[in-house]
Amino acid sequence: LKEENASLRSKINKLQIFSETQADKMRKLERKLEENKIKEEKEAQDLEAMVQHVEQNLQLMTKRAAKAENSATKLKQENALLQVQLQNCRTENEALRSGQAASLAAVKQNADVALQNLLRVITNSRSSIKQLVSGAESLQLVADLLTSIDSISEV
Repeated sequence: LKEENASLRSKINKLQIFSETQADKMRKLERKLEENKIKEEKEAQDLEAMVQHVEQNLQLMTKRAAKAENSATKLKQENALLQVQLQNCRTENEALRSGQAASLAAVKQNADVALQNLLRVITNSRSSIKQLVSGAESLQLVADLLTSIDSISEV
């Protein structure tokens, strides 16, 4: 009976030690789980903040692209007007050469003014077109980024 009691006590001690070990492991796992939950919440908040920032940038780039398109349209109209003026100056120049109009100096001055205006419009048009292309490239980059974020969030 004494041997059996001693054996049972030994088993009880071993089981208590095992139980304490398991309880320690469980507490560690619970702490780790809580840390992971906090980390995931922070990552979700960071991701949401990044998405909002990207959306704001997208809106800004869309506004810029629309403004650049409007500017390009206006410059094209101005360019067309200046083309007409240039043609008129050329016609007048031809008329002067054939002896039908006033002084050749006035025509030359008109042609020079028209040419300067035309060159200015061309320069402005090129700049606006470059801005428009840059805006389109930025919008494509944002679209790609949003697609990546979407695929990340699905995982």
